[in-house]
Amino acid sequence: MKNYFCGALFVALASCSSSNNKTADNVSSPNGNLTVDFGITKKQQAYYLVKRNKQVVIDTSYIGLIRKDENFFNELAIASISDEEKISDSYSLLHGKKKDVTYKANQKILHLENKNGKKLDVVFNVSDDGFAFKYKFPEKSDDVKYITEEKTAYNFKPSAKAWLQPMSKAKSGWEQCNPGYEEYYQMDVPVNAKSPIGEGWVYPALFKEGDTWMAVSETGLGRTYCGTHLAYDDAAKVMKVVFPQPKEIFTPDAALNPEAKLPWETPWRIVAIGDLETVTNSTLGTDLADKAVSDDTSYIKPGIASWSWAILKDDSVNYDTTKEFIDYAADMKWPYCLIDAGWDTRIGEPKIKELIAYAKDKNVKLILWYNSAGSWNTVKYTPKDKFLTKESRDAEFKKLHDWGIAGVKVDFFGGDGQSMIAYYHDILDSALKNQILVNFHGATLPRGWQRTYPNLMTAEAIKGFEFISFEQNVADQAPSHCAMLPFTRNLYEPMDFTPMALDNIPNINRRSTSAFELALPTLFLSGIQHLAETPQGMAKMPEFVKDYLKDIHTNWDESKLLAGFPGKDVVMARRKGNVWFITGINGENKAKDITIDLSFIKKNGYMITDGATALFDKTDVKPGKTTVTLKPYGGFVMKF
Repeated sequence: MKNYFCGALFVALASCSSSNNKTADNVSSPNGNLTVDFGITKKQQAYYLVKRNKQVVIDTSYIGLIRKDENFFNELAIASISDEEKISDSYSLLHGKKKDVTYKANQKILHLENKNGKKLDVVFNVSDDGFAFKYKFPEKSDDVKYITEEKTAYNFKPSAKAWLQPMSKAKSGWEQCNPGYEEYYQMDVPVNAKSPIGEGWVYPALFKEGDTWMAVSETGLGRTYCGTHLAYDDAAKVMKVVFPQPKEIFTPDAALNPEAKLPWETPWRIVAIGDLETVTNSTLGTDLADKAVSDDTSYIKPGIASWSWAILKDDSVNYDTTKEFIDYAADMKWPYCLIDAGWDTRIGEPKIKELIAYAKDKNVKLILWYNSAGSWNTVKYTPKDKFLTKESRDAEFKKLHDWGIAGVKVDFFGGDGQSMIAYYHDILDSALKNQILVNFHGATLPRGWQRTYPNLMTAEAIKGFEFISFEQNVADQAPSHCAMLPFTRNLYEPMDFTPMALDNIPNINRRSTSAFELALPTLFLSGIQHLAETPQGMAKMPEFVKDYLKDIHTNWDESKLLAGFPGKDVVMARRKGNVWFITGINGENKAKDITIDLSFIKKNGYMITDGATALFDKTDVKPGKTTVTLKPYGGFVMKF
């Protein structure tokens, strides 16, 4: 099979002539390291192939769409191929790995026609850190069109290794809350590994072939498409893009698969490609997201939040404990305090208003929890049903704005069907119009929405701290899990892992050291970082640890990977202004020395590590090459 395609590809490339009768072409990155070949085979199917440094890293891969009324996969012809266009875009993000971003790519458009003369365009962008493509139907229609299948494939070599998170079964799990993107990543497995659940794999998916790393995801997901994921096709021996399960919908008669009038565009299919540093530093996930719908961002302040529920659970949602956590946030100079599920009955609106005023006097703003509700789960926690209709949604957000509430945590969503994706957009849009910040929990991967809606601060979509607090088995796996996340789930999108338990977790034997935990708030990216530690636990910490935590950030000017391997260890540098924060964790149960090059830093600083006898040690550190000794499941932080 592969010999045939290689031969077909050679014939296609050799037959290139003018732009109107080519059967193949290519486009390369600005630096020339990446090249995407594309065209149609003799079987009249569209394909692409990717090379890095002239070596094939993604082999011949078919692309196309099946619409209910038309086939755009078989019997295709090239109408034309556009001239190369240089793409340049500069934008700023309010939180994430990098503040000011410039995206440069070279673009070509493959204009296709099917046997009935209907048109499909495939737009290819190639940048220095990866490539992307999307489909476009350029014609106009008065009636709604339906995509029944996407034929996008990624043909990785059989020798490739993968880091993959299984997609869960819809309406499974506690109170039918799945899928919530809360499974463990399968690490360093064969590219054709079977999902233990049988529903494929979620984004981002990480692959390694030789010395080349590749991270597959999607971005620019609007109201007119469903969220997709990956599944391995045993017959074709490729990883393919697939649509959601039938139960992943807003209401029983709502849209599952993509439907819209023409003209119509799909989300971008994106693949970061390079060495591990290039992939980890990539910004493709926001580079190709839809631009911000509003430039009014004066009310949006990234920062840290205190949160009682993480360790103290439901009983902590009361007036007195909330006051204590407001005081805690104020003492630590954190701008937010989150009040979790049941506040409407356990505290009540009159007392909530008192807490808002109390917090305001201490320069702290409150965030309130909501149940997304609907028929997709059986969760009883309230408040619920507040966002299901436009009228109710707009009224609730206006009320919260009038109260002085900073944001909402909306929980327990129902999957990736087009109607459910539209619901996410509806919430973000209404919240933005009322200057309310948003945190999605029990939710899908945001797919670049933090650029489109600057009020989206974070989203869960991860097996985070709350799972550690419930199950010893999860705590046992947490160090390796955490050491994998900067390369996968947290690659582009903010992640509400809710990290950092420096002290004890009730009924759980924490495997990670306290310095490991201390590293997580600056290692993980989240516009609002909700920290698990309690006031009582923080009171036991040395003053130098408290001082460090009073001055950490969630919006970074620059980030760079200094060392690491997914699931084993990671060292990350992040800059805010002229201050550098270096954080590292050891995901393995063995001591190790990690040497990092800090020559880009021009001043002295300090390092906090696990102590030999005390909980922590603090030492001075100078720039240049530095070797850090990490305990098993240990960590460190530096500040310059």
